[in-house]
Amino acid sequence: MPDSPIPTAAPALLRLAAWLPALAFLLTVLAPPLNHDVAALLDFTGRWWAGERLYADLIDVNPPLIFLLTLAPVAISAWTPLGPVAAMLACLLAVCALATGMALRLAPRGGMEGACLAVALPMLAVAAGYDFGQREHLMAVAALPYLLVAARRAEGEPAGAGMRLASTLLAALGFALKPHFLAIPALVEAVVLLRRGPARALRDPVPWGMAALWLLYLASIPAFFPNYLHHVLPLVRDYYLGLGDFAWWQVILSERLGTALAALLPLALVAARGGFGALPQVVAAAGLGAALAAIVQQKGWTYHAVPVRMMAGLLAVLLAARWLDRALPARRALAAAPGAAVAAAFILFLHNLAGAEAPWREITWRWSRAGELAALVGREAPGGRVLVLSPDIFPVYPALNYAGAHSTLRTMNLWLLQGVYGACPEGGARYHEIGAMPPAEALLFRRTVEDVSAAPPDAILVARHAGIPACGKEFDVLEYLSRDPAFAAVLRRYRPAGGVEGYRLLRRAG
Repeated sequence: MPDSPIPTAAPALLRLAAWLPALAFLLTVLAPPLNHDVAALLDFTGRWWAGERLYADLIDVNPPLIFLLTLAPVAISAWTPLGPVAAMLACLLAVCALATGMALRLAPRGGMEGACLAVALPMLAVAAGYDFGQREHLMAVAALPYLLVAARRAEGEPAGAGMRLASTLLAALGFALKPHFLAIPALVEAVVLLRRGPARALRDPVPWGMAALWLLYLASIPAFFPNYLHHVLPLVRDYYLGLGDFAWWQVILSERLGTALAALLPLALVAARGGFGALPQVVAAAGLGAALAAIVQQKGWTYHAVPVRMMAGLLAVLLAARWLDRALPARRALAAAPGAAVAAAFILFLHNLAGAEAPWREITWRWSRAGELAALVGREAPGGRVLVLSPDIFPVYPALNYAGAHSTLRTMNLWLLQGVYGACPEGGARYHEIGAMPPAEALLFRRTVEDVSAAPPDAILVARHAGIPACGKEFDVLEYLSRDPAFAAVLRRYRPAGGVEGYRLLRRAG
């Protein structure tokens, strides 16, 4: 990483103060708990590494790229003394360091802007808090060097060929994590095209290089993961896409995305008026693309707003720094740069802290529901195999990860069952008859019974509420599965071992 552009004559106290917010965020992401989705992906990838077949034995809606990337921490934990969670954090921080280092080499140096970006870019990489490691966070971090290269391209200032190639590859991987993310490079490249003109922009190899990588990835899916196309995507279409969807306007008005957009939109208008250069316009386009990606997903989940919040914060720093660089004499701007960097650091700190789950989840971890569940499973089934019958990812994950346990269910949660029973069965029945189940339900039912019968898990973790409409009576997952005599026989070997809010644990006797 290059030397900091904060003037070396700056008082040591100011330079230290500029890094305190980033250090606070770093300590937060190192403390438990790991994000629940990241933890679930880590567990599923570990099972894939151990021999279960992805998209055949393990059914999940995520495309294969995130599992391929998660093989790195799984392999590290298998070959070194690091546990899976520690290996995952190490890999995530390595990605942040790589992207930030590249971005700092590309960032303008000197003056207010150089000093502010020197602290803003590293801080934004770790400022996701509890959502650290989510695909939205990974994408936004991986995009940082690409955004700086795009701004240079828009202004006709070439970056080195090696840096262009590396930033293109890193960004292409980040954008490929979800198809919704392609809105971001589409808007960014539109800015480049408008500023450079079609003739030059269309000859630029960067967008074509990204497109080639995406096409190569798409072509690899039917070749190496045919079950994802032929088996999983139909399940996603029929049973997953309708779970918990919001209207587009409800997503926009959600607490996290609405707040992030309230900061981004006026700043984007200022950037669009011109006079501040290409970089603010590129960052604004990236933020708007991230907002479109969040809206299209129609879930309203908090982590969908992470890249919008990151880009809004970065845009605010850029506009303020460039305005001050223009408004102040050069010597005065240079002298004030260390103080401006401190101000930018603490403003970004408050911007990312407001309404966030971190550091409060970390502070309350031990007595939180997930922390208590981790302690319970760690006490009753340490390192064991657990049949998880829950509609939720959290708090099951990361509780299982910290207990060293592994799920045996073929899906991460009961999403497939929730999709099947989104409407009450006809005739007033609580459950479909075993012989009359839809094919997807029959497959999940049969495989769950077969797995439990062939290798009874060390424990069964059951949610008290299945997340399925009551339809006259609550959906009892154990009662549902016990209609099969083989499952009922195995279940008789389990005894209550404790519980936490919303969950009970059964441990195998003998």
